[in-house]
Amino acid sequence: MYQDYKNVELVKPGGLELKDRLVGVQRVTKVTKGGRAFGFSAIVVVGDEKGVVGHGLGKSKDVASAIAKAIEDAKKNLVRIPLNKVTLPHEQKGKYGGARVNLLPAAPGTGVIAGGAVRAVLEAVGVHDVLSKSQGSSNPHNVVKATFDALLQMRSAQTIADQRGISLEKVFKG
Repeated sequence: MYQDYKNVELVKPGGLELKDRLVGVQRVTKVTKGGRAFGFSAIVVVGDEKGVVGHGLGKSKDVASAIAKAIEDAKKNLVRIPLNKVTLPHEQKGKYGGARVNLLPAAPGTGVIAGGAVRAVLEAVGVHDVLSKSQGSSNPHNVVKATFDALLQMRSAQTIADQRGISLEKVFKG
C-alpha cells in the first residue's frame, strides 16, 4: 500500500491508544435476478493523535460489521507522520484519482481549517493548526487517500538533514 513512498515508517497497533473516526458509510446495491441486494461500505480513520494514523475500508450487509471491519483494516495500515509540534513541517499537495488536497502549516491558534474527510484524517494524526483546500472530487474514499498522499510525502527537518548528509543548522541557513 505504501511502497511508492520513501521514508514511510509502518507502526504496529500494539500499545497505542487509537481513536477511530468514521468518515463515511455508503449504501451499495447489487442488482440480481431476484431483486436488489443491499450492502454497506464504511471508511474509517484511526490515529493516536500523536503522529500515527491509518485508514481502512470495510464492507458488509449491515452497518455495524462494516464499521468494525473498517477499523480492523485501518489498524493494519498504520504509519507515522512527521509533525512540527502541533502543525505540519511544510506545505504539501496530494492527489488520488480526481481528488486534490493542499495542506499548509498554520500559526498556533489557527485550528484545523479543513472539511469532512480531510478534517477526520488531520485530527486523527494530531494536527491542531493547519490550513487545507480540497479540490476536484469530493468522494470521501479518494479525499482520504489524497490526504494520505500529502501526509506521506511530508519530511521532517531532521530527515532532510540526514538525506543530504549535513547538519540540522545548515538545512535552515543554506
